[in-house]
Amino acid sequence: MPHSLSDNSEPKQDGYAIEVKTAPSVSTSTTTSQPQPSIFKRFITSSLWTPSWCRQQPDREFGYTPGIVLLSAFASAVAAANLYYTYPVLNKAADDFGISYERAALIPQLLQGGYGIGILFLCPLGDVFRLRPLILTLTLATTCTWLGLCLTNSFEVFTTLSFFTGFVTVSPQLLIPLIGTLAPPERRATAVSLVLAGMMMGLAVPRVVAGIVTQYTPWRNIYWVALGLQCILVALMWLFFPDYPRPDPTNTQTFSRKYINILASIIRMTFKEPILAYGCLVTFLVNAVQASFWTTLTAHLAGPPFHFGPLNIGLFSMIGVGTTVLIPVYAHFVIERFAPYFATINGLLLTIVTVALDCYTGDVLKIGGPILQAFGVDFGVQLGSVAYRAAVYKELPANRASVIFTACAFIGQLVGTSVGNTVYARGGWSNVGIFHIAFALVTMVVIFLRGPKEKGWFGWTGGAGLRLENAGGKQKEEGSESDENSTKV
Repeated sequence: MPHSLSDNSEPKQDGYAIEVKTAPSVSTSTTTSQPQPSIFKRFITSSLWTPSWCRQQPDREFGYTPGIVLLSAFASAVAAANLYYTYPVLNKAADDFGISYERAALIPQLLQGGYGIGILFLCPLGDVFRLRPLILTLTLATTCTWLGLCLTNSFEVFTTLSFFTGFVTVSPQLLIPLIGTLAPPERRATAVSLVLAGMMMGLAVPRVVAGIVTQYTPWRNIYWVALGLQCILVALMWLFFPDYPRPDPTNTQTFSRKYINILASIIRMTFKEPILAYGCLVTFLVNAVQASFWTTLTAHLAGPPFHFGPLNIGLFSMIGVGTTVLIPVYAHFVIERFAPYFATINGLLLTIVTVALDCYTGDVLKIGGPILQAFGVDFGVQLGSVAYRAAVYKELPANRASVIFTACAFIGQLVGTSVGNTVYARGGWSNVGIFHIAFALVTMVVIFLRGPKEKGWFGWTGGAGLRLENAGGKQKEEGSESDENSTKV
């Protein structure tokens, strides 16, 4: 939508599909009346209308504020939660629909599949359209599909709506790069980690809440609760999310040409930018470890010697809440001050130590072993994602880099889930620990292949550059006189 409804020229320049045009003047001799817009079009126009306090003005530009970070973190938590309410209620949903548990497992698979496709094809639109109408459209679409999930009694309709819900639930992957772009260099890591923490909170809390609600009430109630949160999110985004200008307003290419060029540039970036390629590889490896741990933990706790029930197993997800609180603190004191490899190595060492303590100390730690490993894996592996995202957003287009990061994380989770289940079935919990340690060590090897000042693909030209300094509001590396004449590898 335009910033002002009285501006008749801006909608024609804008990339957004819905235009608001002032009706042409009609002479008194004209008898033909103008057709009224449909109710649907009036609803969309009203929903995407921008309040005056959210409009960009020549004398007022929206920049980085704590408020937009907190709003983005809340939006990311609510959106991410939609992908995980289903897991604890699958058995109840299977009984309600009169199907097997195996068939009911299609629900989360379609949710995650739709989410992955949405990341690839919807997130690049952040470089084409203004973010406010785009995110509001996605949030409204999620609300509508979620209402259908609350009401339908058909399993086929439920699974179809689940796919489309996952497809449009990609707003966190638009908000994270936005915050990474808005935040000043000396605050970028903390800001990005706060939004990521909100998203991770959306992964951890719903499983516990859904398990508790489903144990004492009908399983649909958790869907109604989620719908209420989604409606609150729509209201908050409509009231407070600023109307940031469209990216590259001077680009006069058609939508299709612009969109194709963006998709092509995403592929090119992966193979041309070393920092992005290394960050994606690290993200893939650490997400594989995290997914493997949480997938096999359920079977480990349900069997001997623990024999935990679903509710107690679900409570383990609350450990993830603690790590999401600590990650922004670590980002502020470490990631913003040191090179990405240093911040990531610390997390990987913590992961290796806690995995070894859990898997190879016998029964000494008892339930303390899985608790330690849950903290070490969850906290340790996320540090790599935060550190490399912050470094990449400083140098490359954030929306496109975020698409690649998220796709690599998604693939890593799929690989980790598959490998973890296979290893656990063949060798048990201790063999899963070997897999986690091996992947952590491989990640460390990858990190040490390229130094922070290296311009090429391999090497440590320019030195270690361990510490980062903030000078004049810009982030630079200690001894930042880079060797301009160094040869790229």
